[in-house]
Amino acid sequence: MWTRIRAQPLLLLFLLLKPLQFQWINDPQFPADKLEEFEDYLEYLFGTGPTRPPTKETFKNRVIVDQERPLYDPDYCTEEIKMKNVHKKLLCVKEHFFLQTTYEDMQQICLDMFVPCKNGVKRCHRSKQLVQGVHCVLQSGYRMPECVYESSYTAGNVLLTCEWQNDIDDLFPANVNDIEKIPSINLLSKRNLSYTHRSRRVFPKRLAGEARTLS
Repeated sequence: MWTRIRAQPLLLLFLLLKPLQFQWINDPQFPADKLEEFEDYLEYLFGTGPTRPPTKETFKNRVIVDQERPLYDPDYCTEEIKMKNVHKKLLCVKEHFFLQTTYEDMQQICLDMFVPCKNGVKRCHRSKQLVQGVHCVLQSGYRMPECVYESSYTAGNVLLTCEWQNDIDDLFPANVNDIEKIPSINLLSKRNLSYTHRSRRVFPKRLAGEARTLS
């Protein structure tokens, strides 16, 4: 037994050492073409197993928001992502959308014909109605809860991907691919947004008229 231990001291040392704790460092000199590969490797090391498939409840809890909070709040994404527990096996998601609408309206989109997604692949569905939302883009952080996001108010036609959920025997919206922006709607001032929030309407009449004209 003693001979075996002496023969492989390096292996024994690794077994006795505590696991190394890595911290993500934003290094501008890190090669861009290797960054995604390195992130995938870290996810493989620290992941807790296969990512759970999306479900109807996941979409409702992580994407749909009510009208209580103004969508132009600069801290909207950073705080809501923590509150709604949005992550990928505890890693910060690079991008996320919150939609101020109902789940039923989004599910109805799944019955429409396929249209091209943001990447050009024709597997998305587009909403006919205009939807207000917030686009979240990761600014710093790697693991929860250090994720910090830039929040951008947006409004337009939502692009969704849909999947079939066996236990409910129905299609459900699985992911928000993009919001196709309408310029005049996205130039809303905080004053108009506050008015929209107070009146509990999706758009004031004037803005809704502009949207119909543009569409």
